[in-house]
Amino acid sequence: MACAKLQEYLDQNRVKYLSVKHSPAFTAQEVAAAAHIPGSAMAKTVMVKLDGSMAMVVLPAPEMVRMGHLKAETGVEEVELASEQEFKRLFPDCEVGAMPPFGNLYDIDTFVAESLGANPEIAFNGGTHTEVIKMAYADWEKLVQPKVLRG
Repeated sequence: MACAKLQEYLDQNRVKYLSVKHSPAFTAQEVAAAAHIPGSAMAKTVMVKLDGSMAMVVLPAPEMVRMGHLKAETGVEEVELASEQEFKRLFPDCEVGAMPPFGNLYDIDTFVAESLGANPEIAFNGGTHTEVIKMAYADWEKLVQPKVLRG
């Protein structure tokens, strides 16, 4: 089952979403394949440190975080990937590596790749390695209010 915090938030905001169960999968591309979702619509959540502060970057499954681009877009001095040890305590209700792209629920700045918005729907881990949540991209953007990374 999706993490309770996420499910409660979506229900409170009366957002339409679909929960899709799938066999265990651990990379965004594997999850997309298991749930029969195009990789371009499957959002992966990557945790980074921007000048030492934790932040969330949300991008399509096939893409990678471009550190130089992120640094230029955010205006920080230093960008580095966060280790699981550094962020797992921030998501106590989620399986490690399966946190949903809702940094706002965890008081974490959220950035999104502009390319993800080209899809009418977004799909993402619901807090486990066996469930995907699908919803309208516009609803996700309205709820999370991420900072868009252009280009």
